[in-house]
Amino acid sequence: MSPTDALHSGVFELVLSAGPMAKIVLTILLFFSVVSWALIAEKWWQFRRVRRQTLAFLKLYRESRRSATVNAAVKKYRESPLAQLYGAAYQEVGGLDEALEELDEGRGSERVELAQRALRRASTHEIVRLERYLPFLATTASATPFIGLFGTVWGIMAAFHGIGQQGSASLAVVAPGISEALIATAFGLGAAIPAVIAYNYFVNRVKHWAAEMEGFTLDLLNALMRPAPKVARTAKDGL
Repeated sequence: MSPTDALHSGVFELVLSAGPMAKIVLTILLFFSVVSWALIAEKWWQFRRVRRQTLAFLKLYRESRRSATVNAAVKKYRESPLAQLYGAAYQEVGGLDEALEELDEGRGSERVELAQRALRRASTHEIVRLERYLPFLATTASATPFIGLFGTVWGIMAAFHGIGQQGSASLAVVAPGISEALIATAFGLGAAIPAVIAYNYFVNRVKHWAAEMEGFTLDLLNALMRPAPKVARTAKDGL
């Protein structure tokens, strides 16, 4: 048997031979660890879809000349926050091309304000969606070390209790309690470290997309408040 296999076998035996309280602590830590890893995988795929769909939406947004064409593709890019912002603004003003025409005629300022409020609401909704499940990772990162510490303290108490019963401080007496203490510590850190790393990473991704949404909102509002060139429109009408 290799040293690694022996170590794995020893850890497994320690878990099986642990006392009832230690097993409860280890079960709780295992639950937090499994759920947090599942959420880490889910959030990683979510942000990957967000990036892919946003790039595709921006390509369509920059190449299309009609707002109705862009809005028709919003449902296709449900994971893209920028697409959802565009769809919210479009629904609020009833068509961005029409809003531009009314603004050019001096009647579109109210619709621009409606679009601004719609974009603010949509931005808040998208940030909440991107932050979903992150509180659980934060809870795992902050709580599991203390749960492991509780198991550590309980194991040390069991070791001292064994010394009191046996009247001896030999290794055979203290080893079971110390083993429970160390395994609880290891499980607590094993659950907390990936959770805190993932939480910090995903929080930074949320901040990134919040900044992207703010910039896109300003660009969209600037486009709405900028009248269409009269020369270009006259040339179009003359064709």
